[in-house]
Amino acid sequence: MVMTPMLILMAKRPSPGQTKTRLCPPLTPEQAARLYAGMLRDSIALIQQVPAVQPAIAVSPDDAEGYFADLAPDLRLLRQGSGDLAQRLAYVTATAFAYGAPAVAVMSSDTPMLPLAYLQQAFAALTTHELVLGPCDDGGYYLAALRRPAPSIFTSVTMSTPHVLRDTMAEAQRLGLSVSLLPSCYDIDTPADLARLAADPVPLLHTRAALRSDA
Repeated sequence: MVMTPMLILMAKRPSPGQTKTRLCPPLTPEQAARLYAGMLRDSIALIQQVPAVQPAIAVSPDDAEGYFADLAPDLRLLRQGSGDLAQRLAYVTATAFAYGAPAVAVMSSDTPMLPLAYLQQAFAALTTHELVLGPCDDGGYYLAALRRPAPSIFTSVTMSTPHVLRDTMAEAQRLGLSVSLLPSCYDIDTPADLARLAADPVPLLHTRAALRSDA
């Protein structure tokens, strides 16, 4: 049984035409898949640096476990299950709590540039709050962390809208959960985000190597 907090990266196997499609154009489907593969490597390296937590990857589709076992052989792999993103987030967090984790954080694989300090702050905030959210500039969030299962935090919200964070906080208020907000960040999802990444000084070894190879 897991007795330390879990930090779970939501990830999908890179596939041309299925991965980062909003970046096409300017990228080709093959370039977008290579970029996401680089983002995955940098995101995995990031979660492995967080002290006193068990890093894990929630994989999609279910038959992608072999890909991720090769990519991150030392990390626990979870299945995301079926359904939309909200249902999968609820399923993954419930699975982690069932393993015995006293706290669970799920984070996006679209924010490899996220400062390590933000993740450390998330788990520190869970000592005084029941829900921690990391806002994204597009109105969503890059991370949600809980001290106990609260599936409606995910399933009552329509994902991929500009008001995901607002709606999530409204549901937290309805449930009586105390909420802490982390500093905001952007994700790599649109051509404008790629331009922002180009001006971001964070190294991102694998992400930038993928971009250079496609230049």
